[in-house]
Amino acid sequence: MAEENVVFVGKKPTMNYVLAVVTQFNSGADLVILKARGRAISKAVDVAEIVRNRFVPTLQYGDVKIGTESLQGDKGDTNVSSIEIELRKE
Repeated sequence: MAEENVVFVGKKPTMNYVLAVVTQFNSGADLVILKARGRAISKAVDVAEIVRNRFVPTLQYGDVKIGTESLQGDKGDTNVSSIEIELRKE
């Protein structure tokens, strides 16, 4: 899978990520993956739902992977939840 078909969700406004996903689909991509960690997980779900309900009605969900990643911080290792949402254009 090409790395340009991956959208990393973070602290920017939700509509920035919606625009990134819609742009990928308009450029001919059939699959886009949303990736998020920690507090951004709920924003990633919001992005997927907004794209599906408002912009690409033929969108289908593929695999949804959830997990935990270990990150090194100032106070030692911490575990952070992560999610990957596959969006497929039918």
